[in-house]
Amino acid sequence: MEEPWVLITGGAKRVGAEIARQFHQAGFNVAIHYLHSKGEAQALVDSFNLIRCGSAQGFHADLSCEQDILKLADEVKATLPSLTVLVNNASVFKPMPLASVTMSDAQAMLQTNLLAPYFLSRELGKMLARSQGSVLNLVDIHGQRPLKDYGLYSVAKAGLEMATRSLALEMAPDVRVNGIAPGAIIWPHGSSDQKQQAVTAHIPLGRCGQSGDIAQLAVFLAQAPYISGQVIAVDGGRSATGYLGAE
Repeated sequence: MEEPWVLITGGAKRVGAEIARQFHQAGFNVAIHYLHSKGEAQALVDSFNLIRCGSAQGFHADLSCEQDILKLADEVKATLPSLTVLVNNASVFKPMPLASVTMSDAQAMLQTNLLAPYFLSRELGKMLARSQGSVLNLVDIHGQRPLKDYGLYSVAKAGLEMATRSLALEMAPDVRVNGIAPGAIIWPHGSSDQKQQAVTAHIPLGRCGQSGDIAQLAVFLAQAPYISGQVIAVDGGRSATGYLGAE
């Protein structure tokens, strides 16, 4: 049988790259979307194709642009023979304090973090349905409780959590939709030791997670035929404590 294909947005680096690696190890062919990380994306594609010829491909698109979202969907439909999993991983995480945020900044944040996953799911829905496939949305524990100075990020992720459940109804019975809500997995750039220690102190498992923790769950959910409409936190128990302080 032909290997199933997975499309991972923002799949060139960090968590996205590890998701790509673990899907490839699980026997999937991998389509990697990127924006600025062309070199990293190509290196990952080349490494996968050395393992299995023709098992990986790269796609470029700016997910803050409506036309690029539609273009990406069209290119995937025209290029890939099938699609079994869409992983909406691409995200923008940066502070936008209320006093200084602009309308254009807000629109770009919401477009990339919320609207792009929603419309990519719609545009690729028929292709996923033919494979009885699934959508996986990377949400965030701060979609449940806001993070100071990251208000619009939290708003977008809260919206994506609801979109996950809504799409699970809209796309059933042929496509399953689930979400993964990471906690402290990779520390943000510039995060101080003091902040990291303050967060870690409130994580019951007492440590930061790894990209592999997210990737393992993504591969599992892609192959769990009776799970849909769920958002699962991967945070070492942090959300159970009620403390989601700043990273």
